[in-house]
Amino acid sequence: MKWRRTGQSPSSHASKGNSVRSASVKGSSDPIPADDGAAEKGPHEPATSAAPGTEPAVHLERSGNASASAAQAVAISGHVGHLTVSQSPPRAPVQWPLRLGSVPPLASAFQDRTEVRDQIDQARVSHDTVVLSQVLAGGGGVGKTQLAAVYAHQSLAAGVELVVWVDASETEQVIARYAQAAYWVQAAEGPAGKAEQDARAFLQWLATTSRSWLLVLDDVTDLEGLQPWWPPPSSGGGGRVLATTRRHDALLSGGGRAVVNIDTYNAEEADTYLSERLRVANAVHLLDAQAGKVAEALGYLPLALAHAAAYMVNEDVPCTDYLHRFNDSTVRMSALLPRQADTEGYGRRVAAALMLSLDIAQQCEPVGLAIPALRLASVLDPAGHPRSFWTSEAATRYLSAHRLGPISAARSSDDVQAEGRSVIRLLHRYGLLIDDAQAGPRAVRVHALTARAVREHTPSDALPDIVKTAADALAELWWTVPPIYREERAVLRTNIDSLDGHAGDLLWEVEGHHLLRWAGRSLTGYGLATAAVHYWQQLTATSERLLGRTHPHTLAVRRDLAVAYFRADNPKQGFAMLQEDFHHQEHVLSLARPTAGEAGTTSQLEGTGTAIELLEDTLAARERLLGPEDPAALNARVQLALAYRHAGMTKNATLTLSALTTDTPQRTRQPGQRAPAHRLQRWWERKR
Repeated sequence: MKWRRTGQSPSSHASKGNSVRSASVKGSSDPIPADDGAAEKGPHEPATSAAPGTEPAVHLERSGNASASAAQAVAISGHVGHLTVSQSPPRAPVQWPLRLGSVPPLASAFQDRTEVRDQIDQARVSHDTVVLSQVLAGGGGVGKTQLAAVYAHQSLAAGVELVVWVDASETEQVIARYAQAAYWVQAAEGPAGKAEQDARAFLQWLATTSRSWLLVLDDVTDLEGLQPWWPPPSSGGGGRVLATTRRHDALLSGGGRAVVNIDTYNAEEADTYLSERLRVANAVHLLDAQAGKVAEALGYLPLALAHAAAYMVNEDVPCTDYLHRFNDSTVRMSALLPRQADTEGYGRRVAAALMLSLDIAQQCEPVGLAIPALRLASVLDPAGHPRSFWTSEAATRYLSAHRLGPISAARSSDDVQAEGRSVIRLLHRYGLLIDDAQAGPRAVRVHALTARAVREHTPSDALPDIVKTAADALAELWWTVPPIYREERAVLRTNIDSLDGHAGDLLWEVEGHHLLRWAGRSLTGYGLATAAVHYWQQLTATSERLLGRTHPHTLAVRRDLAVAYFRADNPKQGFAMLQEDFHHQEHVLSLARPTAGEAGTTSQLEGTGTAIELLEDTLAARERLLGPEDPAALNARVQLALAYRHAGMTKNATLTLSALTTDTPQRTRQPGQRAPAHRLQRWWERKR
């Protein structure tokens, strides 16, 4: 080392070098440190630039003025009597292969999921970029982390030189892991307080190294914040990034990333998992004929199946008994899928896992609507409902009432409907539901367990508004779908059934029970006779319990049950119900039509003459009580004419219809009445 002196106060500068760790100087005094340099003044005094709790890099005695302007430089003034420079020992070479982070073990009875693995592998083969970044996107609990763990374990077994597992739920955790990795691969020295600098050094190392590596970013939540920290392309071609997230954003597929959507198990995988899981626990005796139904009730969700299997083992409960407990709506999910059933170390309860991103979504635009919208969706059919549900007047009114922040008074109906569509896309992006236009009338789907978790966390005082909104929105959609569209009507019918199942008596309290009659008439009208009879029997019992035996609505439901009996080739039972209820007709002013006419089976009934007499009496009673121009009376006349026609009494039918005015067809279009009125109108026009 060479020193230059000037008079009595020479200054000297030691150039920066990683090999310099310490220096001892005697015969010098009064140094001045600058920047990150090291200096000493006076005998036995501590260096002014030394970090608290550390030994000074340089020890000086009897020094004059000096300055050090570069990092790790040493400045000495005055006469240098003796200088000793110590070099740090060299770092040991990296021992490859290297694993950083905690790679999760594979779950018991892990399912290989061949179809999903094929999609992941195909995405890797078909991608054109040098570094392959793949994103496994799916809702909570579908097994994304386990699939990523499979590839991590396979990479280690195959001799991949570096495997890094990163908890990517927060950007700060990613930076910290990168900084640690930079130290281990000797891309940085790792000084405290320079995490971002070292993290960038690690990314640079990944981009330039010729070594093979796999970087797993598990549970990516803040896509925007992670963008600057996504690994660049690898010049060596041996790098791979595998990320998991519940987000569904366009940002995922940017930057050369390939997105693979991960869903739940299929039925076969779920059955196999449950069987193998109970077998490895020596609990095969818990398997029975209801095992498949248990998997179905859990929505084939891998996380839920794991918890359920552990619960059955711990409590020695067979599948049939577990299914019975699960279907009991009074039992909460936390009791059936408890924390202690987390045998695979997932770390969260099922409900928490399913709704993990809900609070974040609640803060995004449209602000304040994520939770109310998900609550509304939770009472609908998990198999799906139409997108148009969210642009209905009822749904948009409900969302507007829950909107946070200022709302412009000048908003148009288009703006309001756009907000309904926006909140569904928001929930889709955060993995809380699926919005898939290609699914047609079942475009919007919420996993059954997500819906149940949401319902269990919904305040009881919010339920009436939710139920009424759902009922009103479904009613709007019902009349926009012509009966000829059988699939769309079937989807609406299953959503009405779902609402009824979750709302119970509350649906009747908010006057939404008219939906139930429409759904039942749809079953009858489409010829689903057996299902219709069962449906109307249940609805009749409910109406009698809540409204009473002689309530107008109950009598109307009983008459619909009679129609179902006629269609199911049980005319005696149907006709008996008509005769039993006929003496109540004069008190029922709102009934839309007699049963026999609606059924279109009058000519097939035993005692056709008696059936026509009932219709004639009904017409007379309504005209007397309501007047001949009342829609109910006009409908009775239409149905009587239809009965005459079916009985071959053409003249009587003609005379009955001749009393109708020209605008009668419009006034007779009550719910369920359109088809008979149209048929009679065409027949009457031909007769005239």
